[in-house]
Amino acid sequence: MDSSFLSQAYQHPAPNILADVCEQAATMDNVIDLSVGDPNFTTPEPIIDAAMKAAKAGHTHYTAAMGMPELRRAVSEDYNQRFGLKYKPEQAMITVGAEHALFIALKAVLDPGDEVIVPEPCFSPYIEQVEMCGAKPVVVATKPEDGFAITAAAVAKAVTKKTKGIIINSPNNPTGMVMTSGQLKDLAQVAIENNLLIFSDEIYYDYVLPGHEFVPMAKFAPENTVTINGFSKSFAMTGWRLGYILAPQWLTDAAGMVNDGVTFSAPTPSQYAALYAIQHHDELAKPITAAFAQRLHYLETVLNQLDWLHVSPVGGSIYAFVDIRPTGLNSVDFADALLKKAGILVVPGLAFGAAGEGFERIAATQPLDVLEEAVAKMKELKWEA
Repeated sequence: MDSSFLSQAYQHPAPNILADVCEQAATMDNVIDLSVGDPNFTTPEPIIDAAMKAAKAGHTHYTAAMGMPELRRAVSEDYNQRFGLKYKPEQAMITVGAEHALFIALKAVLDPGDEVIVPEPCFSPYIEQVEMCGAKPVVVATKPEDGFAITAAAVAKAVTKKTKGIIINSPNNPTGMVMTSGQLKDLAQVAIENNLLIFSDEIYYDYVLPGHEFVPMAKFAPENTVTINGFSKSFAMTGWRLGYILAPQWLTDAAGMVNDGVTFSAPTPSQYAALYAIQHHDELAKPITAAFAQRLHYLETVLNQLDWLHVSPVGGSIYAFVDIRPTGLNSVDFADALLKKAGILVVPGLAFGAAGEGFERIAATQPLDVLEEAVAKMKELKWEA
């Protein structure tokens, strides 16, 4: 028996650049790792203490499959109080991270042959998850000269009779683009007119820089929006694996049915940690997000001083998306050269789709002094176009 026994999809898989870089980051020493989107902060101690207290009190069993009722209530109230929405706790489902949330939501909706519009550059699992559901991802490329903004007109042009949904991500990974209220409203109109669902990945909703504002997609199309979010980024809780869905109840219920055959429920200690985190949202999240705002401002300012690199305007997220086309290298070759010449690990733009070629994603996930060291090394480099 050999690999020919595998599913056809995994016998000759396409290269997964993002996964390869993550593997490099986990195994290499003596490099400045600006690749993986994992905040360098340790989870705030009060969150850890809340989980330990719950575990020691005996809360080590399954919770309800849809999540602890008090946590479902807390995430729905968070959106209601901060953004003026009207979610009920029954519309919330607690998941094993935001990626899991998106997958079970897609699986609940898609049939083989359906289509889902995916703007690129994008987080590569979007494409993979649509395909795993037997559906077809329809890529709509955004352009650097437009700030990688998603236009409703481009999305509408891609809609067919088979289209069932659209995946968006604002603030965006990898580009740092933040959709405006006008852009969201226009896209909502396309979804409503064509009876589509918008799967809105809002995992970076706390990471918005001055001059920009995060507005949830559900503000404009509550009946057509599946909100995907989690605790990994806002509270430096990547390893706790805790996310959630907010959606019309008929979809949340169906996602729960899908999940009965996948993980049943999210980890109990993580749910208690998340409950404490969201109940103390501002005091715990703001120091983390403020540090990233400072780092991104620094990167955008100093990197734009290099004549072989240009930073796309950063509106939010934890990344800078930099244009390296003046070097004459493609994104994969540039990333390899940067690692060999300077010991700096970044993610090639091609990892986020063809629309990301010519760019590199730099994660601001290291302290400012480490970023300064990386920049100093980059200033010493010369490239022959």
